[in-house]
Amino acid sequence: MDLLLNIAVGVTSQKTMKLLPASRRRATQKVIVIGDHDGVVTCFGIKKGEAMPVFKTLPGQRITRLELGGALNTPQEKIFVATGSEVRGFTKRGKQFLSFETNLTENIKAMHISGADLFLCASYIYNHYCDCKDQHYYLSGDKINDILCLPVEKLSCIRPILACQDRILRVLQGSDLLYEVEVSGPPTVLALNNGNGGDSGEELLFGTSDGKVGLIQVSSASPVHKWEIRNEKKRGGILCIDNFDILGDGVKELLVGRDDGMLEIYNFDSTNEPVLRYDHALSESITSIQGGCVGKDGYDEILASTYSGWVTGLTTEPVHREGGPGEELKISQEMQNKISSLRNELEHLQIKVLQEREKYQQSSRSSTALSAVPAFSVNDKFTLNKDDASYSLILEVQTAIDNVLVQSDVPIDLLDVDKNSAVVSFSGCDSEVSTNSNFLLATYRCQANTTRLELKIRSIEGQYGTLQAYVTPRIQPKTCQLCQYQIKPLSLHQRTHFIDHDRPMNTLMLKGHFSFAEIHSWVVFCLPEVPEKTPIDDSVTFYFQNTFLDTQLESTYSKGEGFFKSDNISTISILKDVLSKEATKRKINLNISYDINEVSVNHTLKLIHPKLEYQLLLAKKVQLIDALKELQVHEGNMDFLIPEYRCILEEADNLLEEYKKQPAHLERLYGMITDLFIDKFKFKGTNVKTKVPLLLEILDSYDQNALIAFFDAAA
Repeated sequence: MDLLLNIAVGVTSQKTMKLLPASRRRATQKVIVIGDHDGVVTCFGIKKGEAMPVFKTLPGQRITRLELGGALNTPQEKIFVATGSEVRGFTKRGKQFLSFETNLTENIKAMHISGADLFLCASYIYNHYCDCKDQHYYLSGDKINDILCLPVEKLSCIRPILACQDRILRVLQGSDLLYEVEVSGPPTVLALNNGNGGDSGEELLFGTSDGKVGLIQVSSASPVHKWEIRNEKKRGGILCIDNFDILGDGVKELLVGRDDGMLEIYNFDSTNEPVLRYDHALSESITSIQGGCVGKDGYDEILASTYSGWVTGLTTEPVHREGGPGEELKISQEMQNKISSLRNELEHLQIKVLQEREKYQQSSRSSTALSAVPAFSVNDKFTLNKDDASYSLILEVQTAIDNVLVQSDVPIDLLDVDKNSAVVSFSGCDSEVSTNSNFLLATYRCQANTTRLELKIRSIEGQYGTLQAYVTPRIQPKTCQLCQYQIKPLSLHQRTHFIDHDRPMNTLMLKGHFSFAEIHSWVVFCLPEVPEKTPIDDSVTFYFQNTFLDTQLESTYSKGEGFFKSDNISTISILKDVLSKEATKRKINLNISYDINEVSVNHTLKLIHPKLEYQLLLAKKVQLIDALKELQVHEGNMDFLIPEYRCILEEADNLLEEYKKQPAHLERLYGMITDLFIDKFKFKGTNVKTKVPLLLEILDSYDQNALIAFFDAAA
């Protein structure tokens, strides 16, 4: 597939670009409509590969969603945009026919339209309107990322589905919850399979923030999971999905847009399982994707809009023509004219930029000059990766990034990211100064035209504070924007749907004169992925899994009491210390009791064992590489080496790369075992810190049985 066009508008949100349906007179769709953060709806057509404006609205509030609608079973060519708490409607010629101010107190985050039915969602609230009259309402337990309604024409009933941050799809009936569907990651986008829900009208596609795509049949009784695409290549999260027959085989392919700029096309094998057929990398996150016939009859295209407002088209029309042997590459007159036109436009823009820059410099030197700080948007994402127990910090700016300064007041490790081309430099930190403690100061200097930067960090549980990123783009005058992220006390824990109740569990019990909202705020402070809004029920239970050690935590609390169960005694110790501190801040007396299960300590050591053994072996192999290479050079070959050493030399590059990707991994495991040892005896009222050097000696000559025996004998 070749690049068809590049058109720029303002910064865009997810699902804000659509292709208007083709008219009856011609097969090509020709017309694209897009809404941006400036509140402008831009509609343009494509004529001879050039974008021709159809209409453009005046600026206003940020447009968060754009959908096409119309009467059922007719072409969907009316344009609806969500801006603030208002929904506006435009005809395909740009005439506004609707301005509906909803009763939502928050901005609209997600929207779906089906005939006269309008489905809107704010952060936690769902509203259903029919002919702009309020019909149904639902308060979700966690943030709503997207909404969709199964096709009414096929089901003869209204069945809305909410994609919620707590890894759940909530299927509604009126104002009531019909049932919940658990999915493997936080769902960020929903789409109807084949664009119509499949033969049954019940087939629903979903994409998650950790890069998975799945298909579920949402029946009236229970869901059926059909398939799921795992994110084995560790690509970005899913922002948009569409179905279109780009291969021309009569079967619609699956089009996927990711937040790392990857555009993917999947077709289906004989068992209806998706197979990756084609991918293309863009430099920014893809906010919307559509398939259609835009440029030339007979050649299908895929259109994608990116975060900074570029609309990019990929066409199946062959643009490059190969010349035979001895022949020069021939470019059509049409292409020559297009290249000439682009060069003229580029020269004109360069002259205009120089003129405006000179004008600014002159005005800034005048006595009446006013300093104006240029505004710019930062699209950021701070998420925990289950696979390697690290946090990904993604920073995306509408213009090129000059540098990013990263500062942390808690100990964290910066990990290597393959896709990151920025040059990093570290500054010395004076962590002894309690008033201004810096444990990390690092500067990432970006190459020209870098608009997206991805960082990876690993935190230590029990150490909590703030990570700050100062983002400076390449704009004049120089300005920067501060982004802050909380490193929580139990930062490596992730929400899960199930835990193993047969594990040996330690229990922490709290009782006191505190409200449900207060204890919920403490849990939000301690653990990631807990909704900030206080649950509407009288009590709530959350399950968590430690992504580093695979230990688990069950948290159940209500007004005046809380119960926390974990198979890791260190988790209970951290919770006890932090919750006591938070209650003391609010002058609330807590009655704290605990039930420690001695078996859980050996259980946790057995969970750590394979990880520790692997890291010790890896470290040992890496230490041998240099010596083995010297021997190889001296002897001229490696035939004399035993198979184990030959294998180390053959895999040297891979071993070094893996070791480099996991700095301080072994030290972390040592630290966790040390904490486990101290915490075990802390609950007994014994201080064993003097025995830590002996513990470290045992770890250096590690043997699992010797370690367990040391833990038992220390009593």
